[in-house]
Amino acid sequence: MLGLLLARQAGIDDPVRLRRTTSTWRVLSLELNKDRDVERIHGTGINTLDIEPVEGRYMLSGGSDGVIVLHDLENFSGKPTYTCKALGYVGRSHPDVHKFSVETVQWYPHDTGMFTSSSFDKTLKIWDTNVLQPADVFHFEGTVYSHHMSPVATNHCLIAVGTKRPQVQLCDLKSGSCSHTLQGHRQEVLAVSWSTRHEYVLATASADSKVNLWDVRKASGCLSTLDQHNGEKSKASSEAASTAHNGRVNGLCYMNDGLHLLTIGTDDRMRLWNSFTGENTLVNYGKVCNESRKGLKFTVSCGCNQEFAFVPYGSTIAVYTVFTGEQVAVLRGHYSTVNCCVFQPNFQELYSGSKDCNILAWIPALREPVNDYVSEKPKETMDVGVSLSQPSLKKSREPKTSLLQLE
Repeated sequence: MLGLLLARQAGIDDPVRLRRTTSTWRVLSLELNKDRDVERIHGTGINTLDIEPVEGRYMLSGGSDGVIVLHDLENFSGKPTYTCKALGYVGRSHPDVHKFSVETVQWYPHDTGMFTSSSFDKTLKIWDTNVLQPADVFHFEGTVYSHHMSPVATNHCLIAVGTKRPQVQLCDLKSGSCSHTLQGHRQEVLAVSWSTRHEYVLATASADSKVNLWDVRKASGCLSTLDQHNGEKSKASSEAASTAHNGRVNGLCYMNDGLHLLTIGTDDRMRLWNSFTGENTLVNYGKVCNESRKGLKFTVSCGCNQEFAFVPYGSTIAVYTVFTGEQVAVLRGHYSTVNCCVFQPNFQELYSGSKDCNILAWIPALREPVNDYVSEKPKETMDVGVSLSQPSLKKSREPKTSLLQLE
């Protein structure tokens, strides 16, 4: 670290290298933060979390009881021990609360004035954050497992929705209607994810063991179907269908540069795909236990030298290096099955939700400061002591002007 700081100071090294190296170290030192609590509002299991990308300050959570809670992660108290307060929530007494389990919540990617939620009650709701009232509601014929808005789209406002029906629904926020459907799966669609590089490219995962890639501008069909065997098995049998997993595929996550796609199936396997060629990179992650019968919400890091995947694994969270498949850590702290986790890239923090009704915060371990001088050694062998203390994450940041204003 000292060498990186000196090279950065002398101008002979790229500042990005220092930032990426520090981010990598912080991710590798994640631990349960006993000084930070997230106010407990949910009375049942937590299925989904999302942190808004504008400031990285506000977090949404959705529970099995249909309740949605808005959390403020900022520490304005100035104290090392604090609780992330709930700014508001859509409780059971709210007239527009979801009737059944909330499966996905997502912030509007460009500001905090709007967020979306979908539920087993067959609806997708668009919420006005300032008043916590739905601005629009989309109804479907089947249970809604997942939905997603593109984080990079500038030319469309489409929300992809995966339901119990095999068709993928595309809802247009501008017109307030379902613009069209994508047909190609044979069973229920458990997960959907827009590319983080191309605004018209969509990945969908289904119980039929398939992962399809679509260009939503084309009505002819999907761009490709991912094949775990990279075409080798189909050479022996012309009737062999291309499958991404040997079970239900219920998890999708694009890397932040959009060059690779991670998938998880109930065959206890996680696979990494080249998102341009559709090739299985054959990275071996070992057995990735996955007993979920619905969508599995996992996440990846951002801005590290080597990126990491955070995957719910029973009552723990397994941490893998994405491109080597090595399991580098197991985060333990929940008392029951972990359903979801979300990464906060600004400070390399992780938040997880579980059936135990708790949201836990995982932060990088802080190094203890070292004395600048070592006085116990004889003069002839005395070393020059250098102390590089990590900046404290517990120091509160200056309040920022936010688009979110709740009465």
